[in-house]
Amino acid sequence: MTNIETYAIDELTRIGMYGSGDEMNDAMCEHILKMVNVFAEEGHSGFSANYAINILQKLLRFEPLSPLTGEDDEWKLCKYNDRETYQNKRFSRVFKEGKDGQAYDMQGKVFVEPNGASYTSRDSRVYIEFPYTPKTEYVNVENQPLD
Repeated sequence: MTNIETYAIDELTRIGMYGSGDEMNDAMCEHILKMVNVFAEEGHSGFSANYAINILQKLLRFEPLSPLTGEDDEWKLCKYNDRETYQNKRFSRVFKEGKDGQAYDMQGKVFVEPNGASYTSRDSRVYIEFPYTPKTEYVNVENQPLD
């Protein structure tokens, strides 16, 4: 067993996932350990491990590895009622209304309340220009008294 596999089992045990006896936890733990094992078999060093992890993390989150171009091949048509809306195939939170409409990131802003709760709303929309590297602005908000 490699160092990373031993480390993973120890950490998963600490959070009660490894050997929990719970069917869901045990299944998820098995899946995670399989991925750790595959990664360990590649024999990465510190530099190559971080390089691979950074790319793999983005891919597993469906995040683009390079800036969006806005070219026609990046869009798919999504019809809502009678409106033609286009969604970016490379980053699903980017849309545009109509084929030539202004593109926007529907989660360009995330609002964070004092208690740490966060949300998006219609005001989260940020209009963008291409090339576009996705980013999110976190906006602290004050609690508003209810009427």
